[in-house]
Amino acid sequence: MDSEAQARFDLIASNLQEFLNPEIIEKILIEKRSPRVYWGTATTGRPHIGYFLPALKIAQLLKADCEVTVLLADIHGFLDNLKAPLELVDNRAIYYRNVVTALVQSVGVDTSKLNFVLGSSYQKSPEYVMDVYRMASMVSESAAKKAGAEVVKQTGNAPLSGLLYPILQVLDEQHLNADCQLGGVDQRKLFTHNPYSAATEWLPKLGYSVRAHIMNPMMAGLGGQKMSSSDGADAKIDLLDTAEAVAKKIKKAECFPKIVEDNGVLSIVENILFPAAVLNGHGEFRVERRDAEPLVYTSIAQVKEDYAKDLLTPQILKPAVSAAMVSLMAPIQAAYEASADWQEITLKAYPPPVVHKKVKKVKDRGSRFPGAKQENAKPEEAKPAEDAPTEQLAQTSI
Repeated sequence: MDSEAQARFDLIASNLQEFLNPEIIEKILIEKRSPRVYWGTATTGRPHIGYFLPALKIAQLLKADCEVTVLLADIHGFLDNLKAPLELVDNRAIYYRNVVTALVQSVGVDTSKLNFVLGSSYQKSPEYVMDVYRMASMVSESAAKKAGAEVVKQTGNAPLSGLLYPILQVLDEQHLNADCQLGGVDQRKLFTHNPYSAATEWLPKLGYSVRAHIMNPMMAGLGGQKMSSSDGADAKIDLLDTAEAVAKKIKKAECFPKIVEDNGVLSIVENILFPAAVLNGHGEFRVERRDAEPLVYTSIAQVKEDYAKDLLTPQILKPAVSAAMVSLMAPIQAAYEASADWQEITLKAYPPPVVHKKVKKVKDRGSRFPGAKQENAKPEEAKPAEDAPTEQLAQTSI
């Protein structure tokens, strides 16, 4: 490859956990063509800061002159244990489109060449459905379960729809005319060479070619585990959280001194702040100190080294991460505040839960407690009123 092609390849390959079949991309770059890459996201839970990870990679791909398609996988979301109710799917797809666009734009990357496709716009076509039938006839139940083990919710008596999920994801590569698929390392079983590999074994059975696959690392959550949309409100940072909420959540995050592994706060620095800083042009992470010069880092290796030595402590790291995240999220929140349509679609996509007012149950304490009404007491014998009419007195005396 010439120097220009090599620079584009290096940008495509940066910040990845794994790159499968890179020779496919190398050949395309040598031919002076733009690689076609797609990333799919099921439009289910409300996106959090973990979505910076694929969005920053998309930004890098756009800078490398790739043609990037974002698949708003509404049908996938429905198939995955009904995570996306059909009545909310359309609105959530619009919300996701707004979020992904704002995420990429937050680091100064042009989104005019970013393409969005709704899964249901082509996944119900006769050609696609016939491919689903053809592949379903060639793939065993155990292979489908293995391929989707990390990406589809696993339950004791899982619905049949979960077995279709990996089949659709593999077929999307063909029907979106992609050269490469971007995903997380949790999708490795869908991509890699093994007896249950979907992308490398299933597509050729239908006469389709194998694609390249690039995988982002998994990002630790604030509790140290994998970050997920299903985490509790305090365990993840919503993209529209206030500065106070961001600071509070990061302050409560698990961040043990000298422990680098599974550290959710360091994970934010590594997977969000440094890649964003590079795209923004300054490429550094700054930690202010009260009684000393600030610590300025240009690589995550330096950060981890100082943290392991306890030179960089949780007490000064957390406020620095909070400030950097608030700054990075500011353009996204500004775009949200400026768009009445986005605000309206948010309420439709994620309506607030209906709170049923509790009705106080009246206890039946019987008729013997003090002050009880003697409703069932035996009435006294009626006495004629003194001023009763003569006719009434006559009736009473009978």
